[in-house]
Amino acid sequence: MNKILTILLLFLGVGLKAQPVFKGGLDAFVNENIIYPAYSYQNCIQGTIRISFKINRQGEVYSSQISSGPGIDLDQEALRLIRMSSGKWKVPADYDSTYVLVAPVNFRLASEDCNRVSRQDMNKAIAVYKANQGLTDAITNYYRNKTQGKSNEAEEKRVTALKAELGYDDDYLNKKIQEGQKKLKQKDRQGACEDFLFVKYMGSNLADDLLAKYCR
Repeated sequence: MNKILTILLLFLGVGLKAQPVFKGGLDAFVNENIIYPAYSYQNCIQGTIRISFKINRQGEVYSSQISSGPGIDLDQEALRLIRMSSGKWKVPADYDSTYVLVAPVNFRLASEDCNRVSRQDMNKAIAVYKANQGLTDAITNYYRNKTQGKSNEAEEKRVTALKAELGYDDDYLNKKIQEGQKKLKQKDRQGACEDFLFVKYMGSNLADDLLAKYCR
């Protein structure tokens, strides 16, 4: 599938004379660095995520957050991309760094398969993701507690069965590690460590060496 993203930057309350400019173009940067999230990719989920953020006088992004989105993995990837743009903005000397900027990040998949997926199909897949998110959180919370010696061993059988039901096997976790390694190559250590920690809190030691090397 071909991945197409478009960004139109909106400056809320900013005059025309005081707009920050992204070096090389924000569209090009996003398209070069996107790692289309696995769930949305597999289910042909597309749409627009709006990220609000501020830029200081040094061109660094701060106060970034998701303004609107479907509440799935696309949201986090849009947020990650905007955070990665930090330090790459050219800021006018008279720029007011308290202004809020909004970047609508449009995720698009160009393929025959995805062209046949309806909005109703996407909404169903989004609903499944959200329903499973609570179960995923229950798993990661269990293993977080286990690392602190607070887990209930009798509960582990239920958690193990839940992992199998949701498809969190070694194949899935290795793909998560590969995504983290791609983010390391992009110099996005924060995003990479989040992926490695996810693997750890799925009760796996597959990412332990990477956590020890990059996430101390």
